[in-house]
Amino acid sequence: MKLKYVGESFGVDSLTDGKIYEASIDAESGMYRVIDDSGEDYLYSKENPAPMDGSSSGGKWVVVEE
Repeated sequence: MKLKYVGESFGVDSLTDGKIYEASIDAESGMYRVIDDSGEDYLYSKENPAPMDGSSSGGKWVVVEE
């Protein structure tokens, strides 16, 4: 699936506003497993993807392709 991140960009290797990412749903956690700007896959919240340290308010996902 492809997801577009809409919100405050955060981290050098995390998520960028307006960028489309390859993703899948992680069966165990129910979160999105996203290949972020680092080129690695990480788990992000479906409702409010944001850094765990609270340094950004995060944003939301828009499904581009299922």
